[in-house]
Amino acid sequence: MFNLKFVIDRFEGDYTVVELDNKTIAEIPKILIPKDAKEGDVLEIRVDVEETEKRKNEINNLMDDLFED
Repeated sequence: MFNLKFVIDRFEGDYTVVELDNKTIAEIPKILIPKDAKEGDVLEIRVDVEETEKRKNEINNLMDDLFED
C-alpha cells in the first residue's frame, strides 16, 4: 500500500510548503490541506484500496449496463 507522510513547514500564498520523509521540500496547493492544519503538523496521503476497488466495480457495472447487447 502506498503511504506518504510529510510535515507542514510553512504556508506561502496559495501553497503549503512541506517536508517529505526523505527531507525533500515540496509545495502542495493549500486547498488540498485540511483547514485546521498548522505548521509542524504531520499529514499522510494513502491509497484507499477498498474505495478504489468499489469505484472500479461501480464504473464497470455502469459500462455493462450502457453497452448491453
